[in-house]
Amino acid sequence: MSSSAQPPSEKPVQVRAAIARLLHTYWRFSRGMTLGVRAAVIDDGRVFLVRHTYVPGWHLPGGGIETGESALDALTRELREEAGIELAGIPVLAGFYFNRNASPRDHVALYVIRDFRVIAEKQPDREIAEAGFFPIDRLPEGTSSATRRRLEELKLEGRHAPDPYW
Repeated sequence: MSSSAQPPSEKPVQVRAAIARLLHTYWRFSRGMTLGVRAAVIDDGRVFLVRHTYVPGWHLPGGGIETGESALDALTRELREEAGIELAGIPVLAGFYFNRNASPRDHVALYVIRDFRVIAEKQPDREIAEAGFFPIDRLPEGTSSATRRRLEELKLEGRHAPDPYW
């Protein structure tokens, strides 16, 4: 093996990351605007976070809203896929953000979910490397700055206006 060769375990991650970048570029130019949902699933001072295989850091679960799909349908689908969580009550829309870091067309609707059921413990797959509940005041190292800002805004809810940017 040459010194520039990478261990086989790193190649699938790099391939997935490259594919994700290509798909994002395609979506960026093929759609007028992209819209996504994220969920702050909160239980007893803990929040559910995911670590994706294709982007660094810990994030709130969520994803894109597909053509013909409502935000609530996308939220329900993403929670099942990424978290093994099912809604048991009505989610609360906490904010709507412009995600200029993703593209000049991307927006995110953030929902707070306190009434839910864990239908299956999330196992690692092609998209999610790790997932679980973490104390809000002790988030794991590598938690994205956007996730940290959203959770801080939720703590201060009603005391100041949320940042309009994801």
